[in-house]
Amino acid sequence: MRRLMTDAGLWVPRRQRPPKVYQPRARRACLGELVQIDGSEHAWFEQHAPQCTLLVYVDDATSRLMHLHFTASESTFSYFEATRAYIERYGKPGAFYSDKASVFRNTSSGRTGNRVTHFGRAMYELNIDTFCANSSSAKGRVERAHLTLQDRLVKELRLRGICTVIDANAYAPCFIAAYNARFAKPPRSTFDAHRPLRDDEDLDLLLTWREPRRVTKSLTVQYDRVMYLLEDTPDNRRLVHRYIDVWEYPDGRIEIRADGRVLPCRQYDRLAETDQGAVVEHKRLAHVLQVAQAVQAQRDNRRASGSPSRTNQGIEVRKPGRPPGTRKQREVTQADVEHVVVELSQRRTAPPHKPGRRSARDSGTGVSALPVQAPSFDTA
Repeated sequence: MRRLMTDAGLWVPRRQRPPKVYQPRARRACLGELVQIDGSEHAWFEQHAPQCTLLVYVDDATSRLMHLHFTASESTFSYFEATRAYIERYGKPGAFYSDKASVFRNTSSGRTGNRVTHFGRAMYELNIDTFCANSSSAKGRVERAHLTLQDRLVKELRLRGICTVIDANAYAPCFIAAYNARFAKPPRSTFDAHRPLRDDEDLDLLLTWREPRRVTKSLTVQYDRVMYLLEDTPDNRRLVHRYIDVWEYPDGRIEIRADGRVLPCRQYDRLAETDQGAVVEHKRLAHVLQVAQAVQAQRDNRRASGSPSRTNQGIEVRKPGRPPGTRKQREVTQADVEHVVVELSQRRTAPPHKPGRRSARDSGTGVSALPVQAPSFDTA
């Protein structure tokens, strides 16, 4: 079909198409009318610390650095934290100009029918427009700022001995002031387009991750492999088979909300683990707790794939593949538990090593010649 369309002149192969021409556009007239945002993953602390991401906010009218925020990765919660700091300092800008990352553009909109992301929904409620650039050159001001920061900012951090995200965020305002004094351009208009927050706009409530969940007939809600048990009240019984919202805050707090109110609930984590301290303290149950701990080591403890990235809380990014040697909790069978019990019993009943005469060959190996004592358990 493609060949027939090409022969009929209805389709032009990509290689034969003329190149697109992207002409430069004029700067916006006012400060805060359009702010370009983007993240740059780089070795900002060189070899002294792992790579991290710097979120950069650049004003389109003046090329001023408005805000810098060091974080572990470019995630929704990281942009929530950076945008909150920006709004609290300057106010609400007219619009944000970004790329087509999953934070700003829903990659599965064709399957779900929803093009709005959690960041886009929060900006819509704040009356801030969001635009996605079709190319990196369209938001060239923030792209060129990345190159400058990867050269100048890295050297400034090195001279001051800064190698942590907390210290870098504390130094960022000083660097921004020096940078803007040298490279900022005067705007065509002196009007500041930033707007203050209204009284009914609460950043704590707006900058949240929201997911709809259905209430089961047992008054439970599941979110991120965690079950939340609602209280058995007449009002909650009316919510059975209805969809309510689960709100997750950037600091990790979870709230169950329906009809504008917070529902009291209890948490039941399906991925609960046995604490090592419990194994030591409960001597009578030491054998049972050790079996549970060994079985949990074979379990896939990853959270749901649709959950938000929580790198701002120090939690690693969810790996796409299952870790080797692990399985889902429902795949653990009775045979696996019996195998763990037999293996632990063999370790306890292993005969201790009998001490022998030390030789010159043993003395140079660095291994102690003292007898290895088998672990003893108090079963009284």
